Amino acid sequence: MTHRLPIASAEQTPPAPETQSAVDGAITSRRSIRRFLPTPVPRTTLEAILQVAARAPSGTNTQPWQVHVLTGAALARLSARILAAYDDPAQAAQHTEEYAYYPREWRSPYIDRRRKVGWDLYGLLGIAKGDKPAMHAQHGRNFRFFDAPVGLIFTIDRVMEQGSWLDYGMFLQNIMVAARGRGLDTCPQAAFTQFHRLIEDELKLDASTQQVVCGMSLGWADPAAIENTLVTERAPVAEFTRFHDA
Repeated sequence: MTHRLPIASAEQTPPAPETQSAVDGAITSRRSIRRFLPTPVPRTTLEAILQVAARAPSGTNTQPWQVHVLTGAALARLSARILAAYDDPAQAAQHTEEYAYYPREWRSPYIDRRRKVGWDLYGLLGIAKGDKPAMHAQHGRNFRFFDAPVGLIFTIDRVMEQGSWLDYGMFLQNIMVAARGRGLDTCPQAAFTQFHRLIEDELKLDASTQQVVCGMSLGWADPAAIENTLVTERAPVAEFTRFHDA
């Protein structure tokens, strides 16, 4: 006998308001935090976040993500190696990204949004336009994981193609939202890709098979840090959406 699955009713029971509120709150409260408290994050919490994030969709369930969690001495060691190269112009010139994160030709509205968030952040920090040493120092804080107790490095198998990178983005978002659900904050960081060779060496990665995707800082936001008051703008739905119904 063939058993048919029940067809979903057009009138589904809506989720409880508190469920919607919790999900929406975790998403909308996510921000890129640039100064963290040193408070350690329990390994059980990190494992729970990653287990939840692993429910991200991926083409034919390929699950292309590979995660390297750094804390304590391991985090400090990687930070020191990258900062030494970053602060030495001759060394820094020898390190380049493996893939283009940003467009090679900037156009509006993207360049306008990029400039605004940059100057909004520098304005909060009191960094004047043209103050290259201060800008260099602030960018270098990326490689300290903004003082977070946890640094994440994400890699992908080189056989995977563009579709798997789309999947990876959903996995990264899941991590950030799951972290917010636990009162934690994050900062996703493409800055690490410039120093992928140092990362590969430090983490004993096989560079012939694994590629560095990005890094991420994770921990509790420092509520006293002025840079953490930055809230970036978002375009209204009407600006980026077209509804086709006829």
